[in-house]
Amino acid sequence: MTATRVAILTVSDTASADAAADKSGPTIREILSAAGYDCRHLLIVPDDETRIRETVRAWCAQGDVDWVLTTGGTGFGVRDRTPEALRPLIERDAPGLVHLLLASSLQKTPLAALSRPVAGTVGNTLVITLPGSVKAVRENLEALLSGGVVEHALELVKGASSRQLHAGGTSSTSEHHSHAHAHHHHHHHHHHAPQPRTVLSHDPSLPVTSRLRESPYPLVSVDEALTSVLTEVKPLPAIELPVNPQLRGHVLAEDVYAPQDVPSTQTTSVDGYALRSTDPPGVYKVLTPRTHDLADPLPAGSIFRINTGGPLPAGADTIIMVEDTRLHSTVQGADGADVEEREVETLAQIPAGENVRAPGSDTRKGDLVLERGQVVHSAGGEIGTLAFVGSAKAWVHRKPVVAVLSTGNELLDLQDPRPMEGDGWGGIWDTNRPSLQAALEGMGYEVRDLKIVPDDLETHIATLKSGLASADLIVTTGGTSMGASDLLKPVIERHLDGMIHFGRVKVKPGKPTTFATIPSPNGENIPVFALPGNPASALVTFHVFVVPALRRLGGWPAERCQLPRIRVQIQDPMRLDPRPEYHRVIIKASPTGLKAYSTGGQRSSRVASLSGANGFVALPAKQGDGPDSLKAGDIVEAMIVGELQME
Repeated sequence: MTATRVAILTVSDTASADAAADKSGPTIREILSAAGYDCRHLLIVPDDETRIRETVRAWCAQGDVDWVLTTGGTGFGVRDRTPEALRPLIERDAPGLVHLLLASSLQKTPLAALSRPVAGTVGNTLVITLPGSVKAVRENLEALLSGGVVEHALELVKGASSRQLHAGGTSSTSEHHSHAHAHHHHHHHHHHAPQPRTVLSHDPSLPVTSRLRESPYPLVSVDEALTSVLTEVKPLPAIELPVNPQLRGHVLAEDVYAPQDVPSTQTTSVDGYALRSTDPPGVYKVLTPRTHDLADPLPAGSIFRINTGGPLPAGADTIIMVEDTRLHSTVQGADGADVEEREVETLAQIPAGENVRAPGSDTRKGDLVLERGQVVHSAGGEIGTLAFVGSAKAWVHRKPVVAVLSTGNELLDLQDPRPMEGDGWGGIWDTNRPSLQAALEGMGYEVRDLKIVPDDLETHIATLKSGLASADLIVTTGGTSMGASDLLKPVIERHLDGMIHFGRVKVKPGKPTTFATIPSPNGENIPVFALPGNPASALVTFHVFVVPALRRLGGWPAERCQLPRIRVQIQDPMRLDPRPEYHRVIIKASPTGLKAYSTGGQRSSRVASLSGANGFVALPAKQGDGPDSLKAGDIVEAMIVGELQME
């Protein structure tokens, strides 16, 4: 039978700010996936009534969700507004399910009486709210799944009659339980690609008059979009690489422990001479590594010349610095010139252990020196650490290979210009592909250039299949909006069995930004980002959405995948838009703090707004009767996308 399609919504101010704090949403997904359900969406929203309602409304309207589960916001806290958000949507209440949830929880704790669950249908979708704690989530799901209660309810919501279900016995429920049992015991054999969602894109085989006039894709916030990306994208497998400069940019896939003591024997921390702490000030014969074996005891009346980091000879227990000695006599060459120290006078008696590094004083064998998830930066510190402790190889996550293409009949390749057929219009240069390739290679990623793809269905399909076979992530530009020849969404959904996780984002520039996953020939789900065709939109959305996905594929911890954000003082007034906007700026460090200078006109087609830009000021959406712009001197948040400059 077809698995029930589930959407999970975590309602939490805390988890909305830090996705790692969400434990309940992943718990629901884990339990339902093990029971054979198809968990298609997992999002986090703050305790905001409108956000909760609109997210659930969109899921219920788009046709690919049978069951919506929310977790959190059902208590009596000041910010607990989930019931108030969802009751206006409910068309048919399910008081029996509410009673079941409360009764099962009350058996565990009397505090369950303070929960305010909601259950009912919105169209052909069942909606149920759960508490926010992991313990309560587990208890409630156990009640819903036992005896086939929720499965029976879902079949009825989908259109089956009670008579049909009762006549058929419990085969439907049994099938789910059977699948769950098999999944539990053989999980490592069942990594199936997700089934495609209900198709929302237009059918390109139909006449242009039949195309959609409004986008069917819900408009999601930037936070919701990023949560979707970081939920769907998983780190690539680990590989073992030699510790050399090519390791930079990789992320450690396991903890690194020191394989030996460092130093392995007594060494000196200064330039000087090794001697015994019992040796008084006086004149001593100078020995060197050329004239004395380290394993032989230091003879009486001699000292051993040593450089920083060198091992002490047997019998020596201290180091006198060069500054505390005086040259007494020299060895002369055949020409009579001084060529070597013969004797040196020590000017002080040095206590034992002075200027000596004991074995293991820097690192003991077995010490944790670098943790899993550590990025090997190009500054050299991590590679230096690995070399310092003697680790010749390291297990790291493989860095993703990225395929890049541009779409559109109007585009010309700057390096391979070909005259366009038609009325003499010369076309426009493809700006996005070289810009994105430069950005990607500058970040250390290998790029597959899939060239310019014309507005032709079969070429779109063939090119994307090529990318799926050769890359770990695909970035396209153009062809994502409402044009009659915009083919990317239909190709992903209708021809490649892909799933579009979001098709519009409430952001400027970049509203048509699309994120999907498509099964590759080897069964892996390849992330695909279809970015807008306007150059500024493409580069902004690349840094906001694609970079976090690349980092996650490369093994970066989820909480560190987004580019860093800082507070800056803007030096120019900036108009506000009804959508949140990323305003391109040049950030400079000054004695009074970080200052952000606008790059000028912010039109999405004006790529010059990115020339020199090293940051994006995150402008909030204009609110009702609120101000139309921010003033010069205001302090705002900015995302860093390049090296900071000095004022």
